Amino acid sequence: MAKKRKQVKPEIEKETDYYDLKKDAVQALAEADESNSPEVSEEELKKYRSTTGLHLAPWLKAVLIKFWFAGAVCFFFIWGLGIYMADVYDTLFVTGIGMGIVTDILTNNALRFIERTRGENERFIMVTKRGYISFILNILYAWLVVFFVYTLYNVINLMAANISGQPDKVFLGVEPILFGLFYLGFDLLFIEIKHFIISVLEKSGKHTKNR
Repeated sequence: MAKKRKQVKPEIEKETDYYDLKKDAVQALAEADESNSPEVSEEELKKYRSTTGLHLAPWLKAVLIKFWFAGAVCFFFIWGLGIYMADVYDTLFVTGIGMGIVTDILTNNALRFIERTRGENERFIMVTKRGYISFILNILYAWLVVFFVYTLYNVINLMAANISGQPDKVFLGVEPILFGLFYLGFDLLFIEIKHFIISVLEKSGKHTKNR
């Protein structure tokens, strides 16, 4: 006589189904990426964002972050180390290295962290590639911007000296706030030039293909 099949209690069946659902959810979460994830509208994302406190436009947040880090580099490297360096070019050299490192490790990552959508703040970043190459390129780029900031200070002081007739007087000294603004201005200018060149090349490429 065949043995009777044991009947599983409804409570045990429900518990088993519950753990199966949990296992499926964990598996789906582990395998989730951009290719298999559903698109979420901007209106839906706004429901989960904070509605209290001070709200700034995304572009203003990006600009303030870049300005703050540039001013901080001036404070620690030009003010902090400038007194130990007799030659101004040594100071500029070290400041460029510091600015490039801070940009690669801190500034750009902070910009990416506050993005609402992936790649939103790439337009505020000169070197968008990541890795060792970005580390080197950011230092080279920082040297370029620091040089232009230094030149601007010299031009302003030279003009003020000629107008006042006091050639030996320094009218505008280096300090974090103004340095940060000057650095930010040149940085955004060069980034816009990069975007302009890329757009021209893309249009030229499309025009060539359509021929």
